[in-house]
Amino acid sequence: MRKAIKGFSKLSKEAKIEWITDQYFNQSEEAATLLRKYWHKDAKTQKLHDEFIENTLSNFYTPFGVAPNFKIDGKLYAIPMAIEESSVVAAASKSASYWLERGGFKTTIISTIKIGHVHFIYEGDSQKLKDFFKKIKQLFYTDTESLTANMRARGGGIESIVLKDKTADMDNYWQLEAQFDTCDSMGANFINSCLEQFSQTLQREIKADSRFTLGEQAIEVVMCILSNYTPECVVRSEVSCKISELDGDAGISPEDFARKFQRAVRIAEIEPYRATTHNKGIMNGVDAVVIATGNDFRAVEAACHTYASRNGQYSSLSHCSIEGDTFRFWIDIPLALGTVGGLTSLHPMVKFALEMLENPSADELMSIIASSGLAQNFAALRALTTTGIQKGHMKMHLLNILNQLEATADEKDTIVNFFKDKVVSHSAAVNKFCELRGIPTPQVTSKKS
Repeated sequence: MRKAIKGFSKLSKEAKIEWITDQYFNQSEEAATLLRKYWHKDAKTQKLHDEFIENTLSNFYTPFGVAPNFKIDGKLYAIPMAIEESSVVAAASKSASYWLERGGFKTTIISTIKIGHVHFIYEGDSQKLKDFFKKIKQLFYTDTESLTANMRARGGGIESIVLKDKTADMDNYWQLEAQFDTCDSMGANFINSCLEQFSQTLQREIKADSRFTLGEQAIEVVMCILSNYTPECVVRSEVSCKISELDGDAGISPEDFARKFQRAVRIAEIEPYRATTHNKGIMNGVDAVVIATGNDFRAVEAACHTYASRNGQYSSLSHCSIEGDTFRFWIDIPLALGTVGGLTSLHPMVKFALEMLENPSADELMSIIASSGLAQNFAALRALTTTGIQKGHMKMHLLNILNQLEATADEKDTIVNFFKDKVVSHSAAVNKFCELRGIPTPQVTSKKS
Protein backbone atom coordinates (compact mmCIF):
# COMPACT_ATOMS: atom_id res chain seq x y z
CA MET A 1 0.00 0.00 0.00
CA ARG A 2 1.37 3.39 -0.99
CA LYS A 3 2.12 5.92 1.71
CA ALA A 4 2.50 9.68 1.73
CA ILE A 5 5.93 11.03 2.56
CA LYS A 6 7.14 14.04 4.50
CA GLY A 7 10.47 15.72 3.81
CA PHE A 8 10.85 14.23 0.32
CA SER A 9 12.76 17.29 -0.93
CA LYS A 10 15.36 16.80 1.81
CA LEU A 11 16.26 13.29 0.65
CA SER A 12 19.33 12.65 -1.49
CA LYS A 13 18.71 12.00 -5.17
CA GLU A 14 19.39 8.29 -4.70
CA ALA A 15 16.98 8.15 -1.78
CA LYS A 16 14.30 9.92 -3.87
CA ILE A 17 14.78 7.39 -6.66
CA GLU A 18 14.61 4.48 -4.22
CA TRP A 19 11.34 5.74 -2.70
CA ILE A 20 9.69 6.51 -6.06
CA THR A 21 10.64 3.20 -7.67
CA ASP A 22 9.69 1.14 -4.60
CA GLN A 23 6.33 2.87 -4.25
CA TYR A 24 5.19 3.07 -7.88
CA PHE A 25 6.96 0.37 -9.93
CA ASN A 26 6.72 -3.41 -9.87
CA GLN A 27 10.23 -3.71 -11.30
CA SER A 28 11.86 -1.09 -9.09
CA GLU A 29 15.46 -1.82 -10.06
CA GLU A 30 14.65 -1.60 -13.78
CA ALA A 31 12.91 1.74 -13.20
CA ALA A 32 15.88 3.06 -11.23
CA THR A 33 18.28 1.91 -13.95
CA LEU A 34 16.24 3.77 -16.57
CA LEU A 35 16.45 7.02 -14.58
CA ARG A 36 20.22 6.70 -14.18
CA LYS A 37 20.60 5.86 -17.87
CA TYR A 38 19.53 9.40 -18.74
CA TRP A 39 21.96 11.11 -16.39
CA HIS A 40 24.65 13.14 -18.09
CA LYS A 41 27.97 11.30 -18.09
CA ASP A 42 29.72 14.44 -16.83
CA ALA A 43 28.88 14.78 -13.12
CA LYS A 44 29.34 18.56 -13.12
CA THR A 45 26.90 19.02 -16.00
CA GLN A 46 24.42 16.68 -14.33
CA LYS A 47 24.62 18.62 -11.07
CA LEU A 48 23.91 21.81 -13.02
CA HIS A 49 20.79 20.23 -14.50
CA ASP A 50 19.75 18.84 -11.12
CA GLU A 51 19.70 22.36 -9.69
CA PHE A 52 17.46 23.87 -12.37
CA ILE A 53 14.35 22.50 -10.58
CA GLU A 54 13.42 20.70 -7.36
CA ASN A 55 13.32 16.95 -6.72
CA THR A 56 15.29 16.10 -9.87
CA LEU A 57 15.55 12.40 -10.63
CA SER A 58 16.88 12.39 -14.19
CA ASN A 59 16.78 14.23 -17.52
CA PHE A 60 13.98 14.15 -20.09
CA TYR A 61 15.44 14.26 -23.57
CA THR A 62 13.89 16.27 -26.39
CA PRO A 63 15.42 16.26 -29.88
CA PHE A 64 17.46 19.35 -30.72
CA GLY A 65 17.36 20.03 -34.45
CA VAL A 66 18.16 22.84 -36.82
CA ALA A 67 16.26 24.52 -39.65
CA PRO A 68 18.76 26.12 -42.06
CA ASN A 69 18.36 28.71 -44.82
CA PHE A 70 16.29 31.27 -42.93
CA LYS A 71 16.92 34.67 -44.49
CA ILE A 72 15.62 37.22 -41.98
CA ASP A 73 16.10 40.94 -42.60
CA GLY A 74 18.87 40.13 -45.06
CA LYS A 75 20.79 37.86 -42.67
CA LEU A 76 21.09 34.09 -43.06
CA TYR A 77 20.30 31.94 -40.03
CA ALA A 78 20.25 28.29 -39.08
CA ILE A 79 17.54 28.20 -36.42
CA PRO A 80 17.76 25.81 -33.43
CA MET A 81 14.57 23.92 -32.58
CA ALA A 82 13.90 21.68 -29.57
CA ILE A 83 10.74 19.67 -30.22
CA GLU A 84 9.50 16.07 -30.32
CA GLU A 85 6.79 16.38 -32.99
CA SER A 86 7.44 14.81 -36.37
CA SER A 87 7.72 17.08 -39.42
CA VAL A 88 8.03 20.44 -37.59
CA VAL A 89 11.73 20.96 -38.32
CA ALA A 90 11.33 19.62 -41.86
CA ALA A 91 8.39 21.95 -42.54
CA ALA A 92 10.21 25.00 -41.18
CA SER A 93 13.28 24.15 -43.25
CA LYS A 94 11.20 23.71 -46.40
CA SER A 95 9.51 27.09 -45.90
CA ALA A 96 12.85 28.75 -45.19
CA SER A 97 14.26 27.49 -48.48
CA TYR A 98 11.06 28.45 -50.32
CA TRP A 99 11.22 32.08 -49.15
CA LEU A 100 15.00 32.28 -49.43
CA GLU A 101 14.44 32.41 -53.19
CA ARG A 102 11.75 35.09 -52.81
CA GLY A 103 13.45 37.69 -50.63
CA GLY A 104 13.22 36.04 -47.23
CA PHE A 105 11.44 37.19 -44.09
CA LYS A 106 11.20 40.86 -43.17
CA THR A 107 10.46 41.89 -39.59
CA THR A 108 9.44 44.94 -37.61
CA ILE A 109 9.62 45.31 -33.84
CA ILE A 110 6.34 47.05 -33.11
CA SER A 111 6.96 47.52 -29.38
CA THR A 112 8.92 46.00 -26.47
CA ILE A 113 6.97 47.08 -23.39
CA LYS A 114 6.10 44.63 -20.60
CA ILE A 115 3.48 45.20 -17.92
CA GLY A 116 3.02 44.43 -14.23
CA HIS A 117 0.42 45.24 -11.58
CA VAL A 118 -0.05 45.86 -7.90
CA HIS A 119 -3.59 44.59 -7.30
CA PHE A 120 -5.17 46.12 -4.20
CA ILE A 121 -8.44 46.81 -2.42
CA TYR A 122 -9.35 50.33 -1.27
CA GLU A 123 -12.73 51.11 0.29
CA GLY A 124 -12.42 54.89 0.67
CA ASP A 125 -13.12 57.95 -1.45
CA SER A 126 -11.91 57.40 -5.01
CA GLN A 127 -11.00 61.01 -5.75
CA LYS A 128 -8.95 61.18 -2.59
CA LEU A 129 -6.95 58.14 -3.75
CA LYS A 130 -6.43 59.64 -7.20
CA ASP A 131 -5.13 62.91 -5.74
CA PHE A 132 -2.91 60.96 -3.36
CA PHE A 133 -1.41 58.94 -6.23
CA LYS A 134 -0.48 62.12 -8.11
CA LYS A 135 1.21 63.44 -4.97
CA ILE A 136 3.37 60.36 -4.31
CA LYS A 137 3.90 59.08 -7.88
CA GLN A 138 7.55 60.17 -8.01
CA LEU A 139 8.28 58.13 -4.87
CA PHE A 140 7.64 54.90 -6.79
CA TYR A 141 10.56 55.80 -9.06
CA THR A 142 12.75 57.06 -6.21
CA ASP A 143 12.19 54.04 -3.97
CA THR A 144 13.15 51.62 -6.76
CA GLU A 145 16.31 53.41 -7.91
CA SER A 146 18.58 50.73 -6.47
CA LEU A 147 16.56 48.03 -8.26
CA THR A 148 16.48 49.81 -11.62
CA ALA A 149 20.05 51.17 -11.71
CA ASN A 150 21.53 48.41 -13.87
CA MET A 151 18.51 48.28 -16.17
CA ARG A 152 18.56 52.06 -16.61
CA ALA A 153 22.26 51.88 -17.46
CA ARG A 154 21.37 49.51 -20.32
CA GLY A 155 18.67 51.86 -21.60
CA GLY A 156 15.64 50.27 -19.93
CA GLY A 157 13.74 50.63 -16.70
CA ILE A 158 10.28 51.80 -15.62
CA GLU A 159 8.47 53.49 -18.49
CA SER A 160 5.26 54.54 -16.75
CA ILE A 161 3.11 54.03 -13.64
CA VAL A 162 -0.64 54.68 -13.60
CA LEU A 163 -3.47 54.20 -11.11
CA LYS A 164 -6.37 52.23 -12.58
CA ASP A 165 -9.88 52.24 -11.16
CA LYS A 166 -11.30 48.71 -11.60
CA THR A 167 -14.25 49.12 -9.23
CA ALA A 168 -16.72 48.67 -12.08
CA ASP A 169 -15.42 45.12 -12.48
CA MET A 170 -15.07 44.23 -8.79
CA ASP A 171 -15.99 46.09 -5.63
CA ASN A 172 -13.17 48.29 -4.30
CA TYR A 173 -10.62 46.85 -6.76
CA TRP A 174 -7.74 49.09 -7.88
CA GLN A 175 -4.43 48.62 -9.66
CA LEU A 176 -1.09 50.24 -9.99
CA GLU A 177 -0.14 49.38 -13.57
CA ALA A 178 3.49 49.83 -14.56
CA GLN A 179 5.17 49.49 -17.93
CA PHE A 180 8.77 48.31 -18.20
CA ASP A 181 11.53 48.07 -20.78
CA THR A 182 13.77 45.17 -19.78
CA CYS A 183 16.22 45.37 -22.71
CA ASP A 184 17.73 41.95 -23.46
CA SER A 185 16.40 40.19 -20.36
CA MET A 186 12.94 38.69 -20.05
CA GLY A 187 12.79 40.69 -16.82
CA ALA A 188 10.32 38.74 -14.67
CA ASN A 189 12.36 38.98 -11.47
CA PHE A 190 13.18 42.64 -12.13
CA ILE A 191 9.52 43.54 -12.72
CA ASN A 192 8.24 41.62 -9.70
CA SER A 193 10.86 43.19 -7.42
CA CYS A 194 9.83 46.67 -8.56
CA LEU A 195 6.15 45.88 -8.05
CA GLU A 196 6.72 44.64 -4.52
CA GLN A 197 8.54 47.86 -3.71
CA PHE A 198 5.64 49.86 -5.19
CA SER A 199 3.36 47.99 -2.79
CA GLN A 200 5.51 48.89 0.20
CA THR A 201 5.70 52.53 -0.87
CA LEU A 202 1.92 52.70 -1.38
CA GLN A 203 1.14 51.23 2.03
CA ARG A 204 3.74 53.28 3.84
CA GLU A 205 2.65 56.59 2.34
CA ILE A 206 -1.08 56.08 2.75
CA LYS A 207 -0.62 55.21 6.43
CA ALA A 208 1.40 58.42 6.92
CA ASP A 209 -1.13 60.69 5.16
CA SER A 210 -3.45 62.40 7.65
CA ARG A 211 -6.07 63.11 4.97
CA PHE A 212 -7.19 59.49 5.07
CA THR A 213 -9.38 57.99 7.77
CA LEU A 214 -8.15 54.91 9.64
CA GLY A 215 -10.36 52.72 7.47
CA GLU A 216 -9.10 54.27 4.25
CA GLN A 217 -5.49 53.82 5.33
CA ALA A 218 -5.96 50.07 5.72
CA ILE A 219 -5.72 49.17 2.03
CA GLU A 220 -5.29 45.49 1.24
CA VAL A 221 -2.63 44.57 -1.30
CA VAL A 222 -3.83 41.33 -2.86
CA MET A 223 -0.76 40.59 -5.00
CA CYS A 224 2.12 42.10 -6.96
CA ILE A 225 2.92 40.31 -10.22
CA LEU A 226 3.98 40.87 -13.80
CA SER A 227 1.53 39.97 -16.57
CA ASN A 228 2.50 37.40 -19.16
CA TYR A 229 0.07 39.11 -21.50
CA THR A 230 2.30 41.46 -23.49
CA PRO A 231 0.18 43.19 -26.16
CA GLU A 232 2.76 45.98 -26.29
CA CYS A 233 5.73 43.65 -26.81
CA VAL A 234 4.94 42.67 -30.39
CA VAL A 235 6.91 41.76 -33.51
CA ARG A 236 5.75 41.42 -37.11
CA SER A 237 7.28 38.98 -39.58
CA GLU A 238 6.16 38.91 -43.20
CA VAL A 239 6.89 37.44 -46.60
CA SER A 240 5.70 38.66 -49.98
CA CYS A 241 6.23 38.10 -53.67
CA LYS A 242 4.55 38.39 -57.03
CA ILE A 243 1.72 35.88 -57.39
CA SER A 244 3.41 34.53 -60.51
CA GLU A 245 6.40 33.54 -58.33
CA LEU A 246 4.30 31.28 -56.12
CA ASP A 247 4.59 27.53 -56.45
CA GLY A 248 1.76 25.67 -54.80
CA ASP A 249 2.84 22.13 -55.73
CA ALA A 250 0.49 19.40 -57.02
CA GLY A 251 -0.02 21.10 -60.38
CA ILE A 252 -2.04 24.00 -58.98
CA SER A 253 -1.54 27.36 -60.69
CA PRO A 254 0.04 30.25 -58.74
CA GLU A 255 -3.22 32.20 -58.96
CA ASP A 256 -5.32 29.31 -57.63
CA PHE A 257 -2.80 28.63 -54.89
CA ALA A 258 -2.82 32.27 -53.75
CA ARG A 259 -6.62 32.34 -53.74
CA LYS A 260 -6.98 29.08 -51.78
CA PHE A 261 -4.24 30.07 -49.36
CA GLN A 262 -5.88 33.44 -48.62
CA ARG A 263 -9.25 31.76 -48.06
CA ALA A 264 -7.67 29.24 -45.68
CA VAL A 265 -6.24 32.10 -43.61
CA ARG A 266 -9.57 33.91 -43.68
CA ILE A 267 -11.33 30.82 -42.34
CA ALA A 268 -8.90 30.82 -39.41
CA GLU A 269 -9.66 34.50 -38.83
CA ILE A 270 -13.40 33.91 -38.45
CA GLU A 271 -13.74 30.31 -37.19
CA PRO A 272 -12.35 29.56 -33.68
CA TYR A 273 -12.33 25.80 -34.24
CA ARG A 274 -9.97 26.24 -37.17
CA ALA A 275 -8.09 29.13 -35.54
CA THR A 276 -7.10 26.91 -32.60
CA THR A 277 -5.42 24.32 -34.82
CA HIS A 278 -4.06 27.03 -37.12
CA ASN A 279 -2.37 28.81 -34.19
CA LYS A 280 -1.19 25.53 -32.69
CA GLY A 281 0.79 25.05 -35.90
CA ILE A 282 2.29 28.51 -35.51
CA MET A 283 3.29 27.67 -31.94
CA ASN A 284 5.05 24.52 -33.19
CA GLY A 285 7.55 26.84 -34.84
CA VAL A 286 7.55 29.38 -32.01
CA ASP A 287 7.83 27.07 -28.99
CA ALA A 288 10.60 24.95 -30.49
CA VAL A 289 12.90 27.98 -30.73
CA VAL A 290 11.72 29.45 -27.43
CA ILE A 291 12.69 26.20 -25.68
CA ALA A 292 15.99 25.87 -27.54
CA THR A 293 16.98 29.40 -26.46
CA GLY A 294 16.07 28.89 -22.80
CA ASN A 295 12.96 31.06 -22.73
CA ASP A 296 9.58 30.43 -21.13
CA PHE A 297 7.35 28.78 -23.71
CA ARG A 298 4.40 28.64 -21.29
CA ALA A 299 4.44 32.41 -20.88
CA VAL A 300 4.75 32.87 -24.64
CA GLU A 301 1.87 30.46 -25.30
CA ALA A 302 -0.37 32.23 -22.78
CA ALA A 303 0.39 35.65 -24.27
CA CYS A 304 -0.15 34.53 -27.85
CA HIS A 305 -3.50 32.87 -27.20
CA THR A 306 -4.74 35.85 -25.19
CA TYR A 307 -3.59 38.13 -28.01
CA ALA A 308 -5.49 35.96 -30.49
CA SER A 309 -8.65 36.69 -28.45
CA ARG A 310 -8.10 40.41 -27.96
CA ASN A 311 -11.03 41.42 -30.20
CA GLY A 312 -13.56 39.27 -28.33
CA GLN A 313 -13.23 36.07 -30.39
CA TYR A 314 -10.34 33.67 -30.74
CA SER A 315 -8.79 34.24 -34.17
CA SER A 316 -5.79 33.63 -36.39
CA LEU A 317 -2.43 35.14 -35.44
CA SER A 318 -1.44 35.27 -39.12
CA HIS A 319 -3.00 37.16 -42.01
CA CYS A 320 -2.85 37.16 -45.80
CA SER A 321 -3.62 39.70 -48.50
CA ILE A 322 -3.63 39.81 -52.28
CA GLU A 323 -3.27 43.32 -53.64
CA GLY A 324 -2.92 43.56 -57.38
CA ASP A 325 -0.35 40.97 -58.36
CA THR A 326 1.33 40.84 -54.92
CA PHE A 327 0.87 38.04 -52.37
CA ARG A 328 1.60 39.00 -48.75
CA PHE A 329 1.56 36.79 -45.66
CA TRP A 330 2.38 38.04 -42.16
CA ILE A 331 2.12 37.48 -38.44
CA ASP A 332 1.88 39.89 -35.49
CA ILE A 333 2.83 38.08 -32.31
CA PRO A 334 3.61 39.09 -28.71
CA LEU A 335 6.99 37.70 -27.61
CA ALA A 336 8.51 38.59 -24.23
CA LEU A 337 11.99 37.07 -24.53
CA GLY A 338 15.42 37.30 -23.02
CA THR A 339 18.94 36.59 -24.21
CA VAL A 340 20.62 37.32 -20.87
CA GLY A 341 19.77 35.96 -17.43
CA GLY A 342 17.83 32.82 -16.57
CA LEU A 343 19.06 29.68 -18.32
CA THR A 344 20.78 31.63 -21.11
CA SER A 345 24.12 31.65 -19.32
CA LEU A 346 23.71 28.30 -17.52
CA HIS A 347 22.29 25.63 -19.83
CA PRO A 348 25.03 24.40 -22.18
CA MET A 349 22.63 23.74 -25.08
CA VAL A 350 20.98 27.13 -24.66
CA LYS A 351 24.38 28.78 -24.87
CA PHE A 352 25.10 26.70 -27.96
CA ALA A 353 21.78 27.73 -29.56
CA LEU A 354 22.32 31.43 -28.89
CA GLU A 355 25.88 31.28 -30.21
CA MET A 356 24.59 29.57 -33.36
CA LEU A 357 22.25 32.53 -33.76
CA GLU A 358 25.29 34.82 -33.30
CA ASN A 359 24.20 35.91 -29.80
CA PRO A 360 21.16 37.96 -30.81
CA SER A 361 19.63 40.80 -28.84
CA ALA A 362 16.13 40.22 -27.45
CA ASP A 363 14.72 42.21 -30.38
CA GLU A 364 16.61 40.07 -32.90
CA LEU A 365 15.42 36.90 -31.18
CA MET A 366 11.83 38.18 -31.41
CA SER A 367 12.30 38.52 -35.17
CA ILE A 368 13.84 35.06 -35.49
CA ILE A 369 11.12 33.31 -33.51
CA ALA A 370 8.26 35.14 -35.23
CA SER A 371 9.73 34.14 -38.59
CA SER A 372 9.96 30.51 -37.45
CA GLY A 373 6.28 30.60 -36.50
CA LEU A 374 5.29 32.16 -39.81
CA ALA A 375 7.37 29.60 -41.73
CA GLN A 376 5.67 26.74 -39.90
CA ASN A 377 2.25 28.23 -40.64
CA PHE A 378 3.08 28.70 -44.31
CA ALA A 379 4.22 25.09 -44.63
CA ALA A 380 1.04 23.78 -43.02
CA LEU A 381 -1.27 25.95 -45.13
CA ARG A 382 0.64 25.13 -48.30
CA ALA A 383 0.15 21.45 -47.64
CA LEU A 384 -3.48 21.80 -46.56
CA THR A 385 -4.47 23.72 -49.68
CA THR A 386 -2.63 21.42 -52.11
CA THR A 387 -1.60 17.83 -51.32
CA GLY A 388 -3.17 17.55 -47.86
CA ILE A 389 -1.44 17.62 -44.49
CA GLN A 390 -0.99 13.85 -44.03
CA LYS A 391 1.24 13.18 -47.03
CA GLY A 392 4.26 14.90 -45.57
CA HIS A 393 3.43 14.44 -41.89
CA MET A 394 2.94 10.69 -42.05
CA LYS A 395 6.19 10.16 -43.92
CA MET A 396 7.98 11.91 -41.06
CA HIS A 397 5.92 9.87 -38.59
CA LEU A 398 6.84 6.61 -40.32
CA LEU A 399 10.05 6.21 -38.31
CA ASN A 400 8.08 6.56 -35.07
CA ILE A 401 5.81 3.73 -36.20
CA LEU A 402 8.79 1.55 -37.13
CA ASN A 403 10.51 2.26 -33.83
CA GLN A 404 7.34 1.21 -31.98
CA LEU A 405 7.49 -2.04 -33.97
CA GLU A 406 11.19 -2.40 -33.03
CA ALA A 407 12.19 -2.67 -36.69
CA THR A 408 15.85 -3.25 -37.46
CA ALA A 409 17.95 -0.69 -39.36
CA ASP A 410 17.69 -2.74 -42.57
CA GLU A 411 13.94 -3.10 -42.16
CA LYS A 412 13.59 0.65 -41.66
CA ASP A 413 15.57 1.35 -44.83
CA THR A 414 13.46 -1.09 -46.85
CA ILE A 415 10.11 0.21 -45.58
CA VAL A 416 11.05 3.90 -45.89
CA ASN A 417 12.14 3.24 -49.48
CA PHE A 418 8.89 1.37 -50.15
CA PHE A 419 6.79 4.39 -49.09
CA LYS A 420 8.76 6.96 -51.07
CA ASP A 421 6.00 7.23 -53.68
CA LYS A 422 3.08 6.00 -51.54
CA VAL A 423 0.77 7.45 -48.91
CA VAL A 424 1.76 6.37 -45.41
CA SER A 425 -0.79 5.15 -42.89
CA HIS A 426 -0.28 3.29 -39.64
CA SER A 427 -1.99 0.15 -40.93
CA ALA A 428 -0.06 0.22 -44.21
CA ALA A 429 3.24 0.52 -42.35
CA VAL A 430 2.32 -2.36 -40.03
CA ASN A 431 1.24 -4.51 -42.98
CA LYS A 432 4.52 -3.91 -44.81
CA PHE A 433 6.50 -4.66 -41.66
CA CYS A 434 4.65 -7.95 -41.15
CA GLU A 435 5.11 -8.88 -44.83
CA LEU A 436 8.84 -8.22 -44.54
CA ARG A 437 9.15 -10.42 -41.47
CA GLY A 438 6.83 -13.09 -42.81
CA ILE A 439 4.48 -12.89 -39.86
CA PRO A 440 0.67 -12.64 -39.79
CA THR A 441 -0.87 -9.21 -40.09
CA PRO A 442 -2.79 -8.22 -36.93
CA GLN A 443 -6.52 -8.73 -37.34
CA VAL A 444 -8.70 -5.77 -36.44
CA THR A 445 -12.12 -6.62 -35.09
CA SER A 446 -14.87 -4.06 -35.28
CA LYS A 447 -16.53 -2.90 -32.08
CA LYS A 448 -20.11 -3.98 -31.56
CA SER A 449 -22.57 -1.15 -31.05
